[in-house]
Amino acid sequence: MSKIHPTVTKIDDQEELTTTTTTVNSPSVWTVWQKSSMGFHGSDGFSIYDGKGRLAFRVDNYSRMHKCFAGELLLMDGVGKAVMALRPQILSMHERWSGFKGEDGVETSSSPRVFSMRRRSVLQGGDEAEVFMDTPDRRSPVPDFRTEGCFRRRNCKIMDRDGREVARIIRKEVNESITLSDDVFSLIIQPNMDAELIMAFLVVMDRIC
Repeated sequence: MSKIHPTVTKIDDQEELTTTTTTVNSPSVWTVWQKSSMGFHGSDGFSIYDGKGRLAFRVDNYSRMHKCFAGELLLMDGVGKAVMALRPQILSMHERWSGFKGEDGVETSSSPRVFSMRRRSVLQGGDEAEVFMDTPDRRSPVPDFRTEGCFRRRNCKIMDRDGREVARIIRKEVNESITLSDDVFSLIIQPNMDAELIMAFLVVMDRIC
């Protein structure tokens, strides 16, 4: 199988900032490959590359089992440092998941919760989801983020509570005549948006869908 990107290298400390926040002036474009970076038979997950072809985020040993048995997923950066732990709520009709800030050497149960994400409608099903950030003064029932479109078809947007697009998922094109399969797609993140947070949303969206 030909490589998605020609280079997969470790991220230097001086360059690490580019993987967590987008540039001020322009959107950042990422390539998402629904494949574990570990690469051995039977493994599943995500490998996410930045615009320079460097492995920036990954999820290894991602299970397709039902959430009752799959348990927690760990989003890591390119060198394997824990970024966020993603945990399903077992008894949830809305397919609710929670994201906890990940720290190496610290139990995820003691880490602060960052957000909860759930399917928007129990009756309609579908791909659309909504996100509630975990803030001390939260009182509004309005979600902080929501998705529009069809994630499974790689045609999906993430919007903030004011309706502004913060990220978009689209099919990845090699050129005008060749489009890659659904397991490889592009993620476009708008300026000043936390890339770690968007990556966590993406992994949960895949589980919900």
